[in-house]
Amino acid sequence: MAQVKERVKTTVKNNLAPDVAQAQAEGTVKTPVGTPDNPSDKVLTLANFITICRFFLTIAFLVLSIRGENRSVAVACYIVAAITDFLDGWIARSTQTVSWFGKVCDPIMDVILLFVGVIGLVVVGDLPAWLAAFVIGRDLILAGGVVYLRQFSKRPVDVIFIGKMGTALFMTGFCFVMANLFCITSPRLFDVSWLPGFNGQQVSIGIYMLYVAVVLSTITAITYYRQGFAIKDRVLEERARQYAPEGR
Repeated sequence: MAQVKERVKTTVKNNLAPDVAQAQAEGTVKTPVGTPDNPSDKVLTLANFITICRFFLTIAFLVLSIRGENRSVAVACYIVAAITDFLDGWIARSTQTVSWFGKVCDPIMDVILLFVGVIGLVVVGDLPAWLAAFVIGRDLILAGGVVYLRQFSKRPVDVIFIGKMGTALFMTGFCFVMANLFCITSPRLFDVSWLPGFNGQQVSIGIYMLYVAVVLSTITAITYYRQGFAIKDRVLEERARQYAPEGR
């Protein structure tokens, strides 16, 4: 059993951050344990507890939204869950308790939070269905790209700033729309129900945050795919040089 756990742990490290995992295995890590460049193997940390709580808060929001009960409680659950998304990482870094468990679970919880948020808002009619299709479809396409890229490089494509901004705007926009915060009368540019915020109705400014997030997320996806293809081309060129007959 211990060997199985160690094998799983090693696989996670190699898949998630191969450079860090190799440095840890070789004993060449210079940064303290619990920092981003030297994650610990601990699971029972405050940051990880908050990450797990985010999952249950997210599920509570989805169940309450689908049932149409206690909307205020559902909104509160999602807002708290969104806040913990920024809180757990900050706590892990500030208390030097960054762990491999957190590195694995945190991005998974982020995706779940985004998916559940947009699905919940579509179910109650606060958002058009195309927005949910975009959020879910984009992440599924990126996930497919990551799986494909694994055959060329174990190191994942680095997260870019506009990607983080897009995620932050999605979560903030969802919270604003749920709570009907900062409502304004939108300009009447289009008379279509699937484009709230431009048909003369009362809307939260959160809807415009979501539109900006869509743009940033699209740019992010294109950037990731360009970087991924660049990595693929570089690896194929290196393999071609390595196996090319001498004298050519």
